[in-house]
Amino acid sequence: MTPLLDLPHAHAAGTGWRSLPAGQQPAWPDPDALDAAVHTLTGSLPLVMPRECDLLKSRLAAVARGEAFLVQGGDCAEALDAVGAPSIGRSVGTLQQLATVFGYMMSLPVVTVARMAGQYAKPRSSDTEIRRGVELPAYRGDAVNGHAFTAAARTPDPHRMVRVYHQSAAVLNLVRAWGGGELSGVEPALAALRKFAATAPERERYEALTDRIERAGGFIGTGDGWHTPGELFMSHEGLLLDYESALTRVDASTGHPYATSGHLLWIGERTRRLDGAHVEYFSRISNPIAVKIGPGVTADELLPLIDRLSPHNDPGRLTLVARMGAERVRRVLPALVERVTAEGRAVAWVCDPMHGNTIGSPSGHKTRRFDDILDETGGFFEVLLGLGAHPGGVHLELTGDDVTECVGGGCGVGFDDLPERYRSVCDPRLNWHQSLDLAYRLAEGADLLRPPGLPGAAL
Repeated sequence: MTPLLDLPHAHAAGTGWRSLPAGQQPAWPDPDALDAAVHTLTGSLPLVMPRECDLLKSRLAAVARGEAFLVQGGDCAEALDAVGAPSIGRSVGTLQQLATVFGYMMSLPVVTVARMAGQYAKPRSSDTEIRRGVELPAYRGDAVNGHAFTAAARTPDPHRMVRVYHQSAAVLNLVRAWGGGELSGVEPALAALRKFAATAPERERYEALTDRIERAGGFIGTGDGWHTPGELFMSHEGLLLDYESALTRVDASTGHPYATSGHLLWIGERTRRLDGAHVEYFSRISNPIAVKIGPGVTADELLPLIDRLSPHNDPGRLTLVARMGAERVRRVLPALVERVTAEGRAVAWVCDPMHGNTIGSPSGHKTRRFDDILDETGGFFEVLLGLGAHPGGVHLELTGDDVTECVGGGCGVGFDDLPERYRSVCDPRLNWHQSLDLAYRLAEGADLLRPPGLPGAAL
């Protein structure tokens, strides 16, 4: 009997990157421990299957064609010791609620993707961190080392990648079980929106908008050829190449290699070097993939990157996630969209309004202003629509929990509130109220432009 998946022994997708410069990789202190962890992962079952990845690619092809909208979000960095079923459920629910609002806003089916079950590694601007004269390795996510500022915790430990694998499997099982249950679908999402609107300072406006969303039917991916309401895909930054290559498998029926750690992987702004190891690895796998692009990228460097990662120009293969910052999105993004569109590249454009807007606070916490996040998202829509292109989605760092990590929004989190419930081990996330507040304010703007009689309109 032919196996469904073959192990990646000596396959180019799993090993070809090793001879190239690889940024943001840990300095593993024990080569034997690394070999043991990689060996364990190589012999482990896949977390996702090629068929699921292909399905997501077909959904994202609709996004690239302007026929669907992507809502992607979740933790900045998952923590191995802070995973609980209620918190996961609240975050999944928040994504479903955002999908309902954005589906109404765009009059389109919504593809929902979580930053979950794999988002355990983070790039850092410095290899070390200094506190009170003590210098230790920087925290690179729970897949690498611990957050506590001690020499033991900060020492990179490759066995953590095995823990990440098992934790990701458990989260996937939980989310898949919920996907077919009573907590998924239109009605639970609408009930949560009614609760949000009733408690928001903008209650009168938001309840009226909720009524319109409810009359429009939700738009969370229904229609011919589209998924059941519980469909949710998993994504993370494919940063740790030892982890990703160890979980690369070849589909025996097609001979195509897949990263089986998640449905969609992305390359970060710091690791998108054209001749680097990440681009080499990503160019070989058959998953849908994404690239984060910051304000420093030029069209002349972006086009070769697109061609390397999507040589056949297949819609759904490549998503470009713009992370420009509120002050620069309207100035930098137009030239990129114009050039890529003129050259006929089939990509989806998505807005990450989080990473270009991080600031410090008086308490020392990293934070983001809600108004900056809203402004960048609005600027993204202005640019794409002004050029006749499709604003394909949003990519947010969020949680369904009542944290105090970003300031502003209708819930009124101020700088003094940050220490109260700051739970992120890395970057600040929107809480449940702020996430929906963002979607409602954008949908209100869309309503102002909507022709009379249209129940839910693309901007």
